[in-house]
Amino acid sequence: MSRPATLDRWAEGERLLGTALGRLTDAEFDAPSLLPGWARRQLLAHLARNADALVNLLTWARTGVETPMYPSAEAREAGIAEAAAFDAPRLRAEVLAAAGRLADAVHGLPEEAWTATVRTAQGRDVPAAEVPWMRCREVYVHAVDLDAGVTFADVAEDVQAALIDDVFGMWERRGQLPDVRVTAGDRTWGTGSLAVSGPLPAVTGWLTGRSAGKGLDADGGIPEVPAWL
Repeated sequence: MSRPATLDRWAEGERLLGTALGRLTDAEFDAPSLLPGWARRQLLAHLARNADALVNLLTWARTGVETPMYPSAEAREAGIAEAAAFDAPRLRAEVLAAAGRLADAVHGLPEEAWTATVRTAQGRDVPAAEVPWMRCREVYVHAVDLDAGVTFADVAEDVQAALIDDVFGMWERRGQLPDVRVTAGDRTWGTGSLAVSGPLPAVTGWLTGRSAGKGLDADGGIPEVPAWL
């Protein structure tokens, strides 16, 4: 198997996250993010620990030795809390260093290892080739959540479409497909009876749970939809 087609998307997502991070002053790390209940510093700590967790999956793929993303849910939370307590310069450096560790793991993975089966934190068995996309979801969406001037309008349309595909795929796997048909431009998702339409960034924000549907049109009002992740 050749290297995953998502590598370019992932690299661009890391750059977009770097843009958002670079716009924040140290004092702004303590302010709330757009993700309810999360300060920016908590979100940045999560992004650093997520990168290291994905390194674990690539280590698993490379060595064949089972290496979970996190030893336990408690260890995941403890790791985030520990990094969130860093002062701003150290936390900033840790986010960039963790992204660098992931980049080293990605670029150092032998091509044949991309087909190895690894397991997500949710218990789903996936090929290692899915790992770059797993990071894409984190960096693109949380770059927006940092509320540093990056919006979904700054995300390439094909990436937004892939995020929406991911949302609908997750709902389908959980048996939670809502009764909606969502249209943005010439793209449509779902086959439900309730039509929702609008600009792609507005659709992406709504379906990923980042907005209540601002900028969208719907028959009878914007419905509530299940959580994504």
